[in-house]
Amino acid sequence: MQRSSSVSARPAPGVSPEQNPQKAAVTLSRAAHDSVGTFWDMLAIRLIFTAVCVGAGYHFRPFSLSREYASSAGLLFAIAVILFEVRLRRASLRRLIGAVTGSILGILGAYLTSLIFTHTSMPESTRSFLSLAVFLVMAYIGLIIGANKGDMLNLQALGGLFGSERSAKHSFKVLDTSVIIDGRVADIADAQFLDGTVIIPQFVLHELQLVADSADPLKRQRGRRGLEVLQRIQKMAHLDVQIAEDEFPQIAEVDMKLIELAKRYNAKIVTNDFNLNKVATLQGIDILNVNQLANALKPVVLPGETMRVFILREGKEYNQGVAYLDDGTMVVVDSARKMINKTVDITVTSVHQTTAGKMIFGRYDERGEQASRPAPPAAPDAAAGPRSVDAPGGERSPRPLYPEPGRS
Repeated sequence: MQRSSSVSARPAPGVSPEQNPQKAAVTLSRAAHDSVGTFWDMLAIRLIFTAVCVGAGYHFRPFSLSREYASSAGLLFAIAVILFEVRLRRASLRRLIGAVTGSILGILGAYLTSLIFTHTSMPESTRSFLSLAVFLVMAYIGLIIGANKGDMLNLQALGGLFGSERSAKHSFKVLDTSVIIDGRVADIADAQFLDGTVIIPQFVLHELQLVADSADPLKRQRGRRGLEVLQRIQKMAHLDVQIAEDEFPQIAEVDMKLIELAKRYNAKIVTNDFNLNKVATLQGIDILNVNQLANALKPVVLPGETMRVFILREGKEYNQGVAYLDDGTMVVVDSARKMINKTVDITVTSVHQTTAGKMIFGRYDERGEQASRPAPPAAPDAAAGPRSVDAPGGERSPRPLYPEPGRS
């Protein structure tokens, strides 16, 4: 599939978002202008093509027009061709194949129809008009129908000729602003659970730069962290990072722009925004939700199992304590209020799945905790008197003799 205005972007060395977030964002956006086929290359080619069309009209003067009108006609022709070329760049290869096939079949049908007109007694002018009209109508119908039905082509039946395009289309991932600021997507990509082509839209990069330039210190810190995450992703060798310069001036919301961009590239959206997840799913777009992935990777705990937790604070109910697992799962423990700031063993009683995540409920058994502790060593009894100690060599030390009454 042809991609409009998207090229590889690699980070420039020595740019730190903490030192200069504006420079880091400009570096990310300007990195898209380092290869052939960028905006400036296409602009130069189009200007040359326009100049050639204007010169050809000025020199050949079609329809016996004056040189000024002929030059204007050449300019209008060049603009029409450029607009048509821009529209074709957004079309998939299957649609292009369908449009070309439909046009060829339409032209062939118009030619056969014109052969029938030559064997009639119609006047030459009428026959020429009908032949041209049939040619235009059938070519137009073939073009439109072929383009609309092009997605139904079975590319596998063609020997996998376009298999690379199909796999490349389904490997596109569009990053949302929220998931970039969140930062976990970099760890997911580093673990190679995210592959293919990662698309960073220009409007998302602009929104991230605005957050990094905010007067609010919290927002500014979040924006800088997002720029750091982008630079970390760009350094990963197994990912192909692209800056998409597609704009949608008629759409104001960033979420709707992401949906339209995903439709254009047939890509998946990587996000952790609940609302964007629902809206995009309703429109048939695949979503990679980082929060759902995190919930799926949480450890499975069954009632009756024993686990060791650190009681962090007291709960809302009486005599409850609250602990947290390493992945952030909340654990509510009964009878553990007095064990705050201590690590205890609890017994899981139930597990509940909510919209915010998973909650584990457990019970702390103080009697079981005391029974499991080793008994302290017994202290020597002072009233029992001194114990006899074996002398070296296995001999007993002599006991002290006390005089008994009645003996001399």
